[in-house]
Order: sequence, then structure tokens, then C-alpha cells
Amino acid sequence: MTLPYVEIDGRPANAENLLVPALTGGYGHYTAMQVRDACVRGLAHHLTRLDRANRELFGPALDGGRVRALVAGALDAAGTRDAAVRVYVYGPEDAPTVMVVVNEPVDMPSGAQSLLSVPYERPVAHLKHLGGFAQAYYGRLARRQGFTDALLTGPGGVIAEGAVTNIAFWDGTSVVWPDRPALPGVTRAVLEPRLADHGLKSTRREVTLAGLATYGAAFVTNARGIAPVGRVDEREFAVDAELMKVVWRTFEETPWDPIHPG
Repeated sequence: MTLPYVEIDGRPANAENLLVPALTGGYGHYTAMQVRDACVRGLAHHLTRLDRANRELFGPALDGGRVRALVAGALDAAGTRDAAVRVYVYGPEDAPTVMVVVNEPVDMPSGAQSLLSVPYERPVAHLKHLGGFAQAYYGRLARRQGFTDALLTGPGGVIAEGAVTNIAFWDGTSVVWPDRPALPGVTRAVLEPRLADHGLKSTRREVTLAGLATYGAAFVTNARGIAPVGRVDEREFAVDAELMKVVWRTFEETPWDPIHPG
């Protein structure tokens, strides 16, 4: 298999059908998932994300069965059951184009993340939309300064999310998710309601850069998994091994959903 492998509406990408995504001007939406043995954690969340975004951006619903079939077909054509898959949706409004990109599987780096706070919040933050120039710009800026990635903040240093992650903080009694417009990531969505089953309270409230001394630990989540945070700007965080053990166990107990229908 030569990766990445790309299909558009179930057909291998070629010069003709690539014109649609090439000429959209960055207007569209997508989801990113890690596939193992042709299964995905939180598949229903991915399909719901795509459907809701499609209704908001284009009008019509996006059938989850069609998406599953397109992803399954692309995996089969690529000859793999383990992959990083992205599903992009573009116009036209009356018949949205679905592009499936199959790439090598990736996992979250195991080391602690370091985050550089930047003065930027994603527009229409609840959507996983295209056109993330500022995220890429600030992510590169952070890495050039020796950080892992960027941390997006609003006026007054209010924390929203990582450039490509959700972030949570530990205050000693609860996992605290910033109460700020942000993308509701699928890993966060499957993890958050299950934490109580493992003895961890979970809440949402405003978190600011000035108030980080309140928290003893932090971690980030995205489609690749979960990682502890070791530093935000010059604020150091200890890696709470017990907290991360419980959080990882909670996530790893989440069922894997088969992509192939039936």
C-alpha cells in the first residue's frame, strides 16, 4: 500500500475529481480518527460531528451509513485495517463531496507536552472546519521556540483549547475542562462522561493563564490519544502518574466500534 491513499465519493482520486476540494476556498469540514483492526473508538461521535457540521454548513444531512461505507471501502482499497483516517466534506451544497484520506496510523507521543500560549481563538470553534491557517501558524511558532504546540487563549488569558487538542486541568479533586468555545473533540467526548466511573469528578469552568497555580497537573486529548502537559509557557506542571494512569485506563476501556457495517 502506498500512503496516503485518497478516494473521493468512493472513487480513487484523480485530476478531475480533485478539482472539487481544490476550488472550495477552504470551505468545508472534516473529522480525524485512528483506526485499529478496522475499528474506531467513538465512531458514533465522528458520524454525528460530520452530520451536524454538514447541516450547518451545507443544509442537508450527511448519512452516517454512507460515511462508514466510504471509509470501509477506502481501507479495503488501501489494503489496511490500521490507519489514520480523515474524512473531508466539501460542497456543492445540494450534493456534498466526501473525501477519505488513509494514512499511516499514529499515536500520541508518550512524553509530556509543552504549550506556548498564543492570543487566538478558533472562529466557529464548535466545528472542525477547514482553513486553520492561524492554528498552523501558531503551532509552528511554538515549535520554533522549543514547545510541543500552541495553547489558544482569548482576552484576559482565558484558555480555550490546544491548537489541535482539548486540554484539561487537575485541581486535586476534579478534572477541569475550560469553559470556553472550543472544538468538542471525540476523545474528550468518550472520556469525559466515563471519568466518574473511575472515581474522578469532571467539571467545566473558566481557566486562565493567571490562575494556573491553582492546578497541579494537566493533560491534552485528541484523536491520537492522551498525553500529560509538563509546561504552559514558564509554568511547570508535575506529571501526575496516578491521574494519568486512571485517565488512560478510562480511555482504553472505551469500546472499539467496527467501521464495516454489519
